[in-house]
Amino acid sequence: MHFASDNWAGAHPAIADNLARRNGGFVKANGGSDFDLQVEQTFRDIFETDVAVHYVGTGTAANALGLSAVARPGGVVLCHSEAHIRVDECGAPEFFAAGTRLESVDGELGRFDAASLETAIGLIEDGGLNAGQVQAVSVSQLTEAGTAYDLDTIGAIADVAHGHGVPLHMDGARFANAVVALGCTPAEMSWKRGVDIVSFGGTKNGCWCAEAVLVFNPDHGRQMDYLRKRAGHIASKARFVSAQFEAYFADGLWLDLASHANRMGARVAGIIAARNRFRLAWQPQGNEVFAVGPKEAVDALAEKGAQFSHWQPPRAERHLVGEDEAMIRLVASFATTDADVAALEVALAG
Repeated sequence: MHFASDNWAGAHPAIADNLARRNGGFVKANGGSDFDLQVEQTFRDIFETDVAVHYVGTGTAANALGLSAVARPGGVVLCHSEAHIRVDECGAPEFFAAGTRLESVDGELGRFDAASLETAIGLIEDGGLNAGQVQAVSVSQLTEAGTAYDLDTIGAIADVAHGHGVPLHMDGARFANAVVALGCTPAEMSWKRGVDIVSFGGTKNGCWCAEAVLVFNPDHGRQMDYLRKRAGHIASKARFVSAQFEAYFADGLWLDLASHANRMGARVAGIIAARNRFRLAWQPQGNEVFAVGPKEAVDALAEKGAQFSHWQPPRAERHLVGEDEAMIRLVASFATTDADVAALEVALAG
């Protein structure tokens, strides 16, 4: 009953096998080989545009370096109050982006809208020199609440950001899960809706260690290689990152893995919704499920061997949790099995 995080799962066998297959012989280092360029072209085919692809080792590095590429003196990045870049990255975006400040835009279920963003930008602009200047807007897709921004909302947020002369960044640690949830193409969820930079995650969805900063607007990526090198994220044996993405994209594997994770998440949500002692905090859209129950029931579930995360309720959703209750997060992955879900159902029934 491993539902603590999709990061707990290993690598998909096809990806692990491809690492071994690409291990032999000698290949140009630092990402400049013909093989690396071939995989970069695959990214361009999938996104239907001439996107610049920059490998990094972690999702935090992708976010921090992606935002540092658009850093400004006195810069402010606007993001949701629960955004990963704001609460879960130990100040990495602020550190790598030369003193950037992260300011929150509130909204329900991990999302903010264009009107709230317009208000937040206006407050900073009205503050003049003392308040600094907006340098970027960032959205998470999926969000930290396991929800997805719909395409129209992404487009509206991009319009506001661009109207004030700043780019839109997307934290896509679970990009594949969001694409599947919305039933759209990668292009439709990114540059076709005005997204300028994507932190593209593969690690949560079956890769071993494969993340990339995707830059759709070349004006924002001219210094990216220098930023990666300075931060220690130019992989000398980049072919092993390329090997992961090669297998990840082959025959649509990445979307199959995300579809499976989302389906397993939906099954977990259905089981919780049918229980008396637990209830869904809200309806999930991807592979993350948030539930609320009595603290003693949460403890009992853990004692039965279920792995999950105790979750601090988001600011806008704190009213959903009673004094003697707790919120938990359960995350399905590409490796979640029918047996895992069945065992959880038994544990919840007791």
